[in-house]
Amino acid sequence: MKYTLKWELDSIYEGGSQSAQLKQEIVNTDDLIKQLHLDLSNSQADQVEQIINQTDIVQQILLNVHQIDSFVSCLMAQDMFDKQAVILLDRVKNLNAAFTAVLTKFDNNLRSINDEQWERYLSQPDLQPIAYNLNERRELAKRQMAPELEALAADLAIDGYHAWGDFYNTIVSRTNFKVDEETYLSAGQMANRLSEGDRTIRTNAFAEWEKVWGEQADLCADTINHLAGFRLKMYNNRGWKSYLEEPLQMNRMSEATLQAMWAAVEKGKKQLIPYFERKSQLLSLAKLDWHDVEAPLASATATMSFDDAATFIIEQFATFSPEMAQFAQHAFEHQWIEAEDRPGKRPGGFCTSLPKSGETRIFMTYSGSASNVSTLAHELGHAYHQHVMNDMPALAQEYAMNVAETASTFAELIVSDRALKAAESVEEQLALVDDKIQRAIAFYMNIHARFIFETRFYEERAQGPVPTARMNELMVEAQRQAFDGLLEQYHPHFWVAKLHFYLTDVPFYNFPYTFGYLFSAGIYKRALEQGEGFAEQYDALLRDTGRLTVEQLAQKHLQVDLTQTDFWEEAAELVAEDISLFLQLTDAKE
Repeated sequence: MKYTLKWELDSIYEGGSQSAQLKQEIVNTDDLIKQLHLDLSNSQADQVEQIINQTDIVQQILLNVHQIDSFVSCLMAQDMFDKQAVILLDRVKNLNAAFTAVLTKFDNNLRSINDEQWERYLSQPDLQPIAYNLNERRELAKRQMAPELEALAADLAIDGYHAWGDFYNTIVSRTNFKVDEETYLSAGQMANRLSEGDRTIRTNAFAEWEKVWGEQADLCADTINHLAGFRLKMYNNRGWKSYLEEPLQMNRMSEATLQAMWAAVEKGKKQLIPYFERKSQLLSLAKLDWHDVEAPLASATATMSFDDAATFIIEQFATFSPEMAQFAQHAFEHQWIEAEDRPGKRPGGFCTSLPKSGETRIFMTYSGSASNVSTLAHELGHAYHQHVMNDMPALAQEYAMNVAETASTFAELIVSDRALKAAESVEEQLALVDDKIQRAIAFYMNIHARFIFETRFYEERAQGPVPTARMNELMVEAQRQAFDGLLEQYHPHFWVAKLHFYLTDVPFYNFPYTFGYLFSAGIYKRALEQGEGFAEQYDALLRDTGRLTVEQLAQKHLQVDLTQTDFWEEAAELVAEDISLFLQLTDAKE
C-alpha cells in the first residue's frame, strides 16, 4: 500500500498513554492555570497591559488543553481497553474544570470594565484580532451567575453532570446483541447489520436491537432526565428563559435563523417522497420500515481500496482548490489518519485538532464502501478547516459545531458530486446517488426527528421527570412527523441507542448537522456558479468562522440573510437532481 491505514501519534506526545511528555504538559498547563488565577485575583481594571498579558496566558492554556484533550481522545478511540488512557481522561476533565473556573473569573473581570474603557481596550493592536471573541465572552458573562457560583457548578459537574453523561458509556458497554445461540455482537457490530442487504437479516437485527435497548431504557431514562434536569436548573439560576439559549449561543446563531432553516427543510423534504415510493417498490414493500431506509440496493456493491480512495479524494479536491488537495496529500503521507479495521477500536469517526502543533488526526474504520469514501472526505474537510486557521490567535480559532459541519460537508460534496459524474456503470451510479440521497434523508428527517423529540422532551422535563414509556411515545411522534408518515414501522428506543443525546459538551447535538449540510450546499452552489477563484473566498469564509455570528458570516461572504427562508430553500432544492437521477436509474428495476 502507498498509504498506511494506521495513524502516527508519537510525534505529538511520545509513548502513548504512558507518555512522560504528555504528563509533563498536563502539569505545566495546571501551573499556568494557577498562575492565571493568581494574576486575576490581583488584577486592576484600568491596567490594559495586564488584560493583554492575561489574554495571552488564556490563549496559551487554550492551545495546551485542546492539544491534550485531542490526544487522549485519540488514545481512547484506538484502544477502548487502554486503562491508562481512562485515567488520563479523568485528569483532562479536572484540567478542563480548573480552566473553566479561571475563565469564569477572567470573563467576570472583563464584565467589570465600563463600556467606554472597554472600547479603548479593544482598539489596542494586541487585542483587535480577537476583539469579537473577547466581547462575546464579556457579554455572556453578563448573563451568567456570579463567577464563584459558575466555578462551583463546573467543579461539581465533574462527578455530577458529566458523570451522568459518562454513565451512558457504562450502559452501552453492558449491551450484547444475540444473532444466534452461539453469536453475540457489540452495539457497534450490531448497528452494521441494520443496513444489511438481506432484509431478513436486518429485520431480525432490528427486532433484537429494539429488544436490547428496551432492556436498558429505564437506566437511560434516568440518565437523560438527570442531564436535562441539571441543564434546566443551571438555566433557571442564570435567568435564562429558553432551553435553546445555550445551544444557539454556542453555535453563534439566532432562533430566527433556526426557524427559517427548519421551515425550508419542511418544504424541501417533500422532494424525497418519490424516493421513498420507488425504494418501497424495489424492495416489494407497501412502505419502508425504519431499518429499510438505509438498506443498500442489491446492485450497489462497488468498493474502493484505501489507496484508491486517497488518490481519488486528492484529485477531486484539486479541481476546486490546489491547496486543499496538497493538504489532503500531506495528511495521508504523514499518517494523520487511523482507518484500520481491527478489534478494540471504538465505532464511528471523527476529526480532532491539535492546534499547538498545527496538526489534526482523523479516526474511522475503512472497509471500502462509497459511504466510507464520503466519510473520509468529510473528516478531511474538518481537518482543512483547522488548517486554514492554524496561524490565527487561539480564541479566534474557536469555531462552533454548525460551521464545523459546514466545512466537512462541503468537502464531502466536492468528492461525492464528482464521483457520481465520473461513474462508468449504472450500478456504480446507483450506489453513489443512493448514498447522497441517504445523507439528505439523514439531515432533513432523522436529524429533524431528534430535534423535535428533544424539544418536546425539554418542555415536559421542565414539569418533572419524563417516564420511559412517554419517552418512547415522544420519539415515535417525532419520527412520524419528521418522516412525513412515510414509514410503516418506527424506532421507539432510538433515544436510548443514540449517544448524541447524552453528550454534555454540546446540548442539542442535532440541528448543527442540518445547518452544516444546507449551508455547505448553498456555498457549493455558488462555487459551481463562480468557478475558478472561489476557493480563496471559501478560505476567507472559513477563517472568519471563529469570529463572526453565522448571520454575519453569511452576509459578509455570501450576501445572504439567514433569518429568511430564501437561501435555505435554494440550498434544499439541490437534492432534486439526485432524486431525478435515482428515479431514472431505477426505472427498469421496478
